[in-house]
Amino acid sequence: MATIDVRSVRKTFGKLVALDDVSFSVNDGEFFCLLGPSGAGKTTTLKSIAGLVQPDSGEVWLGGRDAGDIEPNHRNLAMCFESYALYPQHNVFDNMASPLRSPVLRLPDAEVRERVGRTAEMLGVGHLLDRGVDQLSNGQRQRVALGRVLVRPANAYLLDEPLSHLDAKLRTSMRAELKRIAHGELNTTTVYVTHDYVEALSLADRIGVIKDGRILQVGTPQQVWDTPETAFVAQAFGKPRISFVSGGLVSDNGTIRFISSDGAITVPVPDLDTTAAAAGESVRIGIRPRDLVLHTGAGAQPEGHERLDGVVYVLEHLGRQTEVTVRIGESLVSVVAPRGDVGGLAVDDKVSLLLDPATVHVFGDSDDGRRLTR
Repeated sequence: MATIDVRSVRKTFGKLVALDDVSFSVNDGEFFCLLGPSGAGKTTTLKSIAGLVQPDSGEVWLGGRDAGDIEPNHRNLAMCFESYALYPQHNVFDNMASPLRSPVLRLPDAEVRERVGRTAEMLGVGHLLDRGVDQLSNGQRQRVALGRVLVRPANAYLLDEPLSHLDAKLRTSMRAELKRIAHGELNTTTVYVTHDYVEALSLADRIGVIKDGRILQVGTPQQVWDTPETAFVAQAFGKPRISFVSGGLVSDNGTIRFISSDGAITVPVPDLDTTAAAAGESVRIGIRPRDLVLHTGAGAQPEGHERLDGVVYVLEHLGRQTEVTVRIGESLVSVVAPRGDVGGLAVDDKVSLLLDPATVHVFGDSDDGRRLTR
């Protein structure tokens, strides 16, 4: 196993800045997820760690040593590419065995057979070892590509969207299996790239959120969920997505309140960091759909909650739950409600949303706006 330290790495391709002062550390034996949209710089980061891309500036340290002078084949890292990169002329067994037979390892045939057989069974492709690559589905190829990485002993595994080509059912089961493998059988330092927040939350010990070649936040799954550092990080997690409303901060008898641009939404901001924001500043608030309660008039309003009145804009029935989008003035706010709570609700019906102000996130008024609540 090994530690990985990425220190102020910058990489450009012509005028495109792929990585811009990227820094983060991965602890020995840690499962670290790099989460971001397409084009964020995730794969370039992995390739920089592997030595397949040479940074313009900055350093990559492996196991406490500057890896700048270590050739890729001597870094003892195993990488899974999103594009499979399987050898079409070989069957499944030979594809998975290829790293074990390489000049670097050259393991005995008996150990090769044992490792390939165990890993193939672990990934559910044990019955496919004699098949050619052209006889496999995309999902099977994905598992073989992952198996070719996991079969070999390595200081760290670099996994680039290894589940992206699986169907939803298989992806869920493989995610659970990969977590068991990574945290149990292998217990090896892993950097896992994904655009899927569910994968990041369920697999990672820590998550690094990346956008436009810059790391926006690094933290545990709970930290990035509870205290996102920017509006972009907040909207990267959760479905339905967090609702944003733009407006400003005003002082009301010693209490700082948020008022939306059209005045339709007003809520106190009890946890505002007054060293970072003050009354009069333009901000946006973020409200997670599951932090709201749909209120149609029945029952008492919980103490300390704010009431936001609006009309139903969209109803989306999702089995046992319904996502209700409510128009409040010029803003759209989503809430997730149990199916029984929506009753005979229809578009344009009047409803109220109940909100605990302590759950409100406040950011600067842009996607890159920094968090202004503690």
